[in-house]
Amino acid sequence: MTTDVVVNGVATALPDGMTVVELLDHLDLPRTGVAIAVDGQVRPKSTWHTGLGSCVSIEILTAVQGG
Repeated sequence: MTTDVVVNGVATALPDGMTVVELLDHLDLPRTGVAIAVDGQVRPKSTWHTGLGSCVSIEILTAVQGG
């Protein structure tokens, strides 16, 4: 089954039980230099191998350099 969630503002169907690591791989994003917020709460990297659970929105933020 799939669950509809909003990922970075885009409606997305994700397989149930997907982990943060699987999501990053699915979206072809790096596993380093990013932060993940699920329903507005930052997920510590130590929890990235557990399922996302029931959620409505996911924000993936990447680190950028600037000056």
